[in-house]
Amino acid sequence: MAGCAGNRPLAESTSAPVVAPDYLIGPGDNVNINVWKNPEVSQTVPVRPDGKITTPLVEDLPASGKTPTQLARDIEKALGKYIQQPQVTVIVTGFVGTYSEQIRVIGQAAKPQSLPFRSDMHLMDVLIAVGGVTEFAAGNRATIIRNIDGKNQQLRVRLNDLIQDGDMNANVAMLPGDILVIPESFF
Repeated sequence: MAGCAGNRPLAESTSAPVVAPDYLIGPGDNVNINVWKNPEVSQTVPVRPDGKITTPLVEDLPASGKTPTQLARDIEKALGKYIQQPQVTVIVTGFVGTYSEQIRVIGQAAKPQSLPFRSDMHLMDVLIAVGGVTEFAAGNRATIIRNIDGKNQQLRVRLNDLIQDGDMNANVAMLPGDILVIPESFF
């Protein structure tokens, strides 16, 4: 891949968990908006593909890229025109996350797809979610494309060692925005 740094091995899994940043709301998420003592304006709404939500009294409010707390404060501000000192809680359900935070799996996965990133997510979690690899996969030639300090870097991973041999040292931590590329084997 052009623009990727050298194809260096990824550091093996460590016992320290990966600390994920605060969850950012994304298109496709559902947000449960609870306005204390105002059930008529409390409801669950989807985040539209344009990243906005619409609720009673609040139209086209940007939600994508915000934490639930940030969105709650924005809703409070918008509702403040109609309700005296509204207290809003936002709970995210149906997690998808922002596109930049999703894990993408391409190539010889059984079901290539984008997955929502979850805290302490590892390579095995990703492989389970995509149904493993195809019979044509070159698992030990797989790579993760990861943005490190603003540059995409290609990092080798050992899928065959993890899947076939149960080598848990190959179960590396995943980060938001990682792209797992599983190439086809050469016969």
